[in-house]
Amino acid sequence: MATPNIAEEASEVGFGDLFANLNFKQIITAVIAFALIILLAKGVRKLSDKIEQELPGHRLLSLQISTILTFIIYIFGTIGIIFAILKPPEKLLIGLGGSAAVAIGFAFKDIAGSIIAGVTLLFDRPFQVGDRVQFGDTYGEISNIGLRAVRLVTLDDNLVTIPNNKFMSDVVSSGNAGALDMMICCEFHLDIDANLKLAQKIIKEVIYTSRFAFLKKPVNIVIKECHLSHTIALVLTSKAYVIDVRFEKAFQTDIITRVTEAFNKHKIKRPYSVLNSKTNTKPAEV
Repeated sequence: MATPNIAEEASEVGFGDLFANLNFKQIITAVIAFALIILLAKGVRKLSDKIEQELPGHRLLSLQISTILTFIIYIFGTIGIIFAILKPPEKLLIGLGGSAAVAIGFAFKDIAGSIIAGVTLLFDRPFQVGDRVQFGDTYGEISNIGLRAVRLVTLDDNLVTIPNNKFMSDVVSSGNAGALDMMICCEFHLDIDANLKLAQKIIKEVIYTSRFAFLKKPVNIVIKECHLSHTIALVLTSKAYVIDVRFEKAFQTDIITRVTEAFNKHKIKRPYSVLNSKTNTKPAEV
């Protein structure tokens, strides 16, 4: 029954002792130490960027290691400042473990949840720094996994910040799962009477000769029927891997541009609007 009173008394005395024992030197030392922690974390990030430029093949590994080191620097650096410089009284720690901890927990429950989720993301690794992920309607590359939030850069170069705890309940998909290469799919619509063998040959030749293609993994073409503009059409989907996720759109553009040019050159039939064909006007390609 006396425990709440002891905790309350310990909390009050602890805070009083902390401020009474703090001196100007401790405060300055703590501020300098925290500034050094921030500078060290930024230094790790700059070193990671330099390694990325010098060794592009190890880009993702460098980003992942720098993320882990940043977590360690901030967490253990803050703990070190508290116990080595500020040296809080034992009574203060007892008080924080009681009513003060509960009050802080309610006040910062979302932030605390995001921090815990950030640590979980670091070890569970549903995605990593450098991955191309789809989260809801947002698609882009993970640029940073912080203590509070994940930063994602979209293909339109917009920086999106998402709280860590969102990833604990919502679905997120990773396109490359920590690898440099990633599968890229391109769809081509053909007329039902088109020369499929020639079309497949053209698509594969374009992919094999693309400077963005990662040819250590297989190239496949999947064919299916679909209804397009009141007519039946064939959909040829090429599935090939890009050598680096940064070249995703460049690879896709290269394939579509050169395949379209080759289809036109070899007169590969494309699906047209039935309405346009009945009016004897020049058909508009879908």
